[in-house]
Amino acid sequence: MSSATREQNRQVQTSLNYFGFPAGSPDGVMGQRSRAAVAQYQAHLGFPATGQLTPYERDFLVSSYSRAQIGGPQVIREMNTNPQGVKGLLVVWRDEAMGGASGTRSAGYGGMPPEVSAAVDEIAASSEPTAEQLLQRSGFIQLADMNGDGRTDYLIDTSVTGSSFWCGASNCSVMVFASTPQGYARSDFLAYGATPAMFTCRQATCEFAGDGGAQAGGTMAATPAPLPVPPVTAPVTVMAAAPAPAQAAAPQAVPVTAAGLGGIQAIPMIAAQAPEAPSLASHCSKVSLLTNSNGGFVTQATMTDPGLALSEQFCLTRTYAIGKGEDMVSKVQGLTQAQVDQQCDAFGPALAPFVAMLDGSDSAQVRAEVQKFVLGAAMTAEQLQSTAEICLYTGYRRDRMEVALGSALLLVGIGKAPYAELVGHHLAQGFGVTRSAEGAQDWYAVAVDAVAGGAEPVFAPGQPERMELLRAASTGLTGAAEPQPQKAALPAFKLD
Repeated sequence: MSSATREQNRQVQTSLNYFGFPAGSPDGVMGQRSRAAVAQYQAHLGFPATGQLTPYERDFLVSSYSRAQIGGPQVIREMNTNPQGVKGLLVVWRDEAMGGASGTRSAGYGGMPPEVSAAVDEIAASSEPTAEQLLQRSGFIQLADMNGDGRTDYLIDTSVTGSSFWCGASNCSVMVFASTPQGYARSDFLAYGATPAMFTCRQATCEFAGDGGAQAGGTMAATPAPLPVPPVTAPVTVMAAAPAPAQAAAPQAVPVTAAGLGGIQAIPMIAAQAPEAPSLASHCSKVSLLTNSNGGFVTQATMTDPGLALSEQFCLTRTYAIGKGEDMVSKVQGLTQAQVDQQCDAFGPALAPFVAMLDGSDSAQVRAEVQKFVLGAAMTAEQLQSTAEICLYTGYRRDRMEVALGSALLLVGIGKAPYAELVGHHLAQGFGVTRSAEGAQDWYAVAVDAVAGGAEPVFAPGQPERMELLRAASTGLTGAAEPQPQKAALPAFKLD
């Protein structure tokens, strides 16, 4: 048996085991037990139960496993609510592939033109929210008569998706649909905070109003719109709060009224702009491309690059955090997404002293200080946990590393030790904190040991082998910083 064939067999066996068809140890040898698992898989999906996979059956199985590893709201929802558990994902994705009830809509959403509805499906297929969730987000679909023909035109702003697939460091894809006698013509642009007033259309041809005029179908960059700054005197409802630690430096703060969660004391809102930092969303987009080109996630058996294995797991945990937080935010009463984001921005300054401790202090020292902070907070542990999980989501969704890392530390401080994995990832990759291989190994060990001791996993709970992968990959880290390319080393081109 060739090494390539054995590796393909390992992928099949790993996938079968994940979806609940026991194939035994993934040794690359398709013996009697593996053939029986294949037959169970085939019978589950209505294929002939021969025990021998067709190319389509194999590709669907392995790609479904890779898709499940990435996670997201749909995966979490199906795993928690489907009577068949993780096996139910195969049925859902089989129906999608066959154009069944779970597949792409042919009719328009809410009476929208089919061209616009198709674009909604396209965006939903490449981002974490479902199409229905996207349509409920303010600013995603905007209506106006942009070409003056008396009919409604449509603008789709993908910046509200929180997806790195559609957004770069400063711009996101914007789709403008102008009405014509033959239907709706689509033009694509790059902009931030897009509104219909930013575009002018003449029949089917649309241009960005602030530039020399890109023709329909062209791609161009629009100047990012400044984010609105709330007046400092306006009261803001607070989701969660705690007093700042005594050792924290006291920056200029804007008082916020304690109106949320029973009038608890407010975390100060700091009127300061965060320094520009590397984009985790962009990093995860690159990692996703590598994962897909490699045929799936790195496993302990296939690992040759510990850094890539840890990057994949970091992006996987980010996806899980975003999926869980989005579901929680949908249940928050009386606050818009923007208000939730605004309040979570207070987590950065409030927990900045503990983030700073990561550079030079071990996990035990940092955890002890965070626990003091928790004990002094005017909140219950349940309030702290729900607020930290929501702010973890908003931090990762908006690439606010100080918010995400502070939230992860708070979760560890209230006893959720498996979240220490996130701190290890930040230290290993250098997002929001100085890169430290030794520090990363320390925090990874906290998470791995907690799960080994019986703590409930918070990321990919159906993959117990992840912990051993983290242990093995973190052991392969070195203390040397990765070489950074010179900014002038690569040419940059602007496409008009």
